[in-house]
Amino acid sequence: MLTKEHSIANYKGRAIIPDRLNRQEHNHYIEYAKKAIEIYKSGIGQTRISLHKKVKNIFKDEENCPLKRINSFCKLLDDVSIFDRDRGGKSEKLRKKVFLLAAEYHPIVKNNESLFDNQEDKVKQIISVKLNMKWEIIEKNLFSDIIDFHRLKSIEEYPSAIALLSRYNIAQIQTTLYRASNMTIWIKNDLKRIVRYAKMLNLLHKITYLGEGEYKIFFDGPASILRNTQRYGVSMATFFPVLTTSKNWKMRVLIKSKFKSFDNILELSDKDKLRSHLPLTNDFDSIIEEQFYKKWGTESRNGWKLERESEIIHNGQRVFFPDFVFKHYSGAFAYLEIVGFWTPEYLKHKSDTLQFFKEHKTIIAVADSVKNQLSYLPDNSIAYKKSINIKDVLERLIDYV
Repeated sequence: MLTKEHSIANYKGRAIIPDRLNRQEHNHYIEYAKKAIEIYKSGIGQTRISLHKKVKNIFKDEENCPLKRINSFCKLLDDVSIFDRDRGGKSEKLRKKVFLLAAEYHPIVKNNESLFDNQEDKVKQIISVKLNMKWEIIEKNLFSDIIDFHRLKSIEEYPSAIALLSRYNIAQIQTTLYRASNMTIWIKNDLKRIVRYAKMLNLLHKITYLGEGEYKIFFDGPASILRNTQRYGVSMATFFPVLTTSKNWKMRVLIKSKFKSFDNILELSDKDKLRSHLPLTNDFDSIIEEQFYKKWGTESRNGWKLERESEIIHNGQRVFFPDFVFKHYSGAFAYLEIVGFWTPEYLKHKSDTLQFFKEHKTIIAVADSVKNQLSYLPDNSIAYKKSINIKDVLERLIDYV
């Protein structure tokens, strides 16, 4: 993922337009991307700074190519690479030894024509003997704790040059979301999957049913919350590629302006044909949820089977999306909603939702450390610390048969 330092955007009125490569203007970038990928593929053992210089050299004759764009390509290639690095402070200790030994021969010169006698090659040889290390090994490890001198160990290739360019387009949009005041999306497909990812990333959101299969999801942005804004901004940016894997969606984001009193506006939809790099996965919202699902298993317990995909419950325009549904062989059913750790704002919204849908057959499992922060909590709720006790759940389910 790119950082805010890589962000490139144009403005038209209040509209913010993140930098985007397209076939009409930038078709020749496919060749640049191929060369950049090849530099990394053949660059095992080279330093990060050396790889970056080679990538920048590809664009030396390209007009109207901002340095930030080139740095972005380097960052996206770094993101799929593994670099060797010094984690134990060995480089720092080696530098101290080398510099102390070299200080004895100061000044050190490079050629024979100098007035001074201590030539660089001879001093290096002396230091190698004293440290019992070849100079090539010393040189390789002397600055390996500095990010520019990390050496490429392996790389997970992009499927194609076009995939790298598509990733760039998504990543530039993500950089604008770090400053979002709020984000609203309208969606008709894949609501459950979209909401699952929103919950997994701890994004504060409210769902409204608009009728005819359409939903509106409102997200608080990092610029509107009081703490953990950087982490929250990364979560919102991480969420965006998930949205692009769906169909029939549109998005409107208010972006906090750096210099003006009003927010800028970012608008996108599936018609923009952005390609996500993410595979379609079936991740859980939390470790607690995953642990409970695996502990329960696929077999029925006391006649109850657990299903992860519960239905979407509507009450007017309000929507409730429980984590699990229990189904009994008699036809009875009940829901399970898990309330974990998050902000006071999240807990207030969760409490309001639970109270609004209290007529539905729902068991609430709430983290013991936050249960006192909920203004509404039914009598059949279950408190948990590290995991949810299946026995406690079965005892509550008796009331629903």
